[in-house]
Amino acid sequence: MPKRSEEMLMDLWMSLLLLWITCVPCVSMTPIIGQSKSTQTGGSAAVASGLGEGQRLLSRAKRGWVWNQMFVLEEFSGPDPILVGRLHTDLDVGGKNIKYVLAGEGAGTIFAINELTGDIHAMKRLDREEKAEYTLTAQVVNADTDEPLEPPSEFIIKVQDINDNPPQFIEGPYRASVPEMSAVGTPVTRVTATDADDPVYGNSAKLVYSILEGQPYFSIDSNSATIKVALHGMDREIREEYLVVIQAKDMGGHMGGLSGTTTVTVTLTDINDNPPKFSKSLYEFVIPEDLPIGKMGGKVKANDRDIGENSKSTYNIVEGDEGGMFEIVTDTQTQEGILRLKKPLDYESKRAFTLKVEATNLRSEPSSGGPFKDTATVKIVVEDSDEPPVFSKPVYQLEVNENAPINTVIGTVTARDPDSSTSLVRYFIDRHTDLERQFNINVDDGKITLAKPLDREADMWHNITVTATEVRNHSQISRAIVAIRVMDINDNAPEFATEYEAFLCENGKPGQVIQTVSAVDKDDPIQGHYFDYRLVPEMLNNPNFTIKNNQDNSISVLAKHDTFRRQKQEVYFLPIIVADNGNPPMSSTNTLTIRVCGCSKEGIVQSCNVEAYVLPIGLSMGALIAILACIILLLVVLFVTLRRHKNEPLIIKDDEDVRENIIRYDDEGGGEEDTEAFDIATLQNPDGINGYLPRKDIKPDLQFMPRAGQHSGPNGVDVDEFINVRLHEADNDPTAPPYDSIQIYGYEGRGSIAGSLSSLETASSDSDQNYDYLREWGPRFRRLGELYSVGESDRET
Repeated sequence: MPKRSEEMLMDLWMSLLLLWITCVPCVSMTPIIGQSKSTQTGGSAAVASGLGEGQRLLSRAKRGWVWNQMFVLEEFSGPDPILVGRLHTDLDVGGKNIKYVLAGEGAGTIFAINELTGDIHAMKRLDREEKAEYTLTAQVVNADTDEPLEPPSEFIIKVQDINDNPPQFIEGPYRASVPEMSAVGTPVTRVTATDADDPVYGNSAKLVYSILEGQPYFSIDSNSATIKVALHGMDREIREEYLVVIQAKDMGGHMGGLSGTTTVTVTLTDINDNPPKFSKSLYEFVIPEDLPIGKMGGKVKANDRDIGENSKSTYNIVEGDEGGMFEIVTDTQTQEGILRLKKPLDYESKRAFTLKVEATNLRSEPSSGGPFKDTATVKIVVEDSDEPPVFSKPVYQLEVNENAPINTVIGTVTARDPDSSTSLVRYFIDRHTDLERQFNINVDDGKITLAKPLDREADMWHNITVTATEVRNHSQISRAIVAIRVMDINDNAPEFATEYEAFLCENGKPGQVIQTVSAVDKDDPIQGHYFDYRLVPEMLNNPNFTIKNNQDNSISVLAKHDTFRRQKQEVYFLPIIVADNGNPPMSSTNTLTIRVCGCSKEGIVQSCNVEAYVLPIGLSMGALIAILACIILLLVVLFVTLRRHKNEPLIIKDDEDVRENIIRYDDEGGGEEDTEAFDIATLQNPDGINGYLPRKDIKPDLQFMPRAGQHSGPNGVDVDEFINVRLHEADNDPTAPPYDSIQIYGYEGRGSIAGSLSSLETASSDSDQNYDYLREWGPRFRRLGELYSVGESDRET
């Protein structure tokens, strides 16, 4: 590398020398093209003024500044500053007192000028990749006064490039993929390297690409950097990934150029180039004959070396399943063929099956010549199982007449044991389907008999379930449905379709149809219904009404005259016999109620009550409405009056007649919410008089049986006697506290509206009260009387 730098430095000096030799002879003849602006100097004027007057010199004026475009070599690191170039002006002749001044980019820091000679030196090491050129300004000034002698001139110093930057792969490392078995020359990917050196000057940035690792599998175009397949028949199943090392070298790949490398990981993608292959050519399965339909009987697997969609296969049964007993489906997770049952197996009819199963790829490549396949043989052995009995029919349909007697045989069901070792079968009726126990069945031969009478009009169909069970294995049960149809017989008489009530107008005409009557029959004869209507024998010569057959199983009731009056008879009853055409025929007598009514001229019924004739003849309808309105108004007034009337109390109490029922208890409770201090129910219970109630304020050391108190009469409780007994027991109880003891109740209740009963906090004076009566209450209140007496004496003193 030092040798290379010396050679480049020598080339630079030689270039500068040739440039100097070429430019110096032309300075006084032609201006330098591309230089900065300059003005005509005084020296030029002096030359012109030296000519004689009248002798005009016709020549082009020369520029004052003389220099060439300047270059400086980058990365120069010599011991002394490198000379970039020299500035010279026409004013610099003789002993002129001038100096050169430099300004602009890097002036004084990077570049320095000799004020006397105009030599420009580079003071620092330069890097073209950081800054390629510098723009500076030069000017000549008076050395003493710094007064400008010429306008400033601008020039450029360009940094000349050297090959100091290696190529770089900015986007590396790379990953690429190409299908396996690709043809030679198939493009894989393209890489790109960059060089920071000057692409214009020399070959510093001219790159050439090559492969360091990855041959003979891949190649690269030296100029475009396109990586291509170089080997035929690369198989992903043998090797899936390749690491390729790419080199980029500048200087056109010549010796001394700098280089950079990157890696490209090439992955071969899968194509469908491998057929599925069964792991075994023969599969054997043992399947029980009672395997449910749709359940798995076995699995087969065809392996494929491909991956993804290329490895997926579908399975089919191509031979050996003429009866359609089996099907095979593909498990999408494991890619296994699941053999399932489509029809029930029967060990007694066929005990083995041999199937040929084919596995076929779902996808195929155009170049592979069609889908890949593989076949395998599957042998299935049917295993005998203890099967439940099999009915001859899954559903039986029987018929029985509704008048059939008890124990009539309706029909027979049969079932057999399909196993080779035949077992006897027993028959039963599932009583959940025959809750009324209408039928019975013979357990041995399956004959169904009638247990209770039938009524077709109540239930036309009876659906029962019959079970068949093996004698030797009661867990083997099968079921069959038996539908029993009850056949109709003529056991119901026809009757009116509804409760008819006819209305006859007083002004009706003879022969007028009063009512059309039809009948219904609960029976359902095969030939259909036909009803015969007739009047009862005693009404055959009825003077008022007659009937007419309408030929559609209905009749019309007609009036014979027009002299019907409500005052004479309001209601007529017409009995009619209705008979059917059954065998034997059934009949019933139904009564038609005919009511005589008052009608308008158009025949519209207005009133059917005879009371209407009781009213005065001169009272019109408007008068009746007015009377009714008055009655309603009176009722409303009476109701309002009763609502506003205040009920007076049954018992009138005088304000002065106020009595107080004072009940005194010899106990100080814990307030209104203390429910354990005293039980008032004791006073109301005669049996509680003799009961012993222990004290709750102390724990007694000795317990004495209480005295037996006197029993009160059956009609009530003697409260006075009860209190006296309790008082006597308390006076003689050694476990009772002393008289002057203080009993403190920790809980006195909340929110009592009574307030405090104590006189300690009252604002009123007790001076007017006399407490002498306390001494008369007995020894228990003697001490209390003395305390209050002392208090009164103290206040008096």
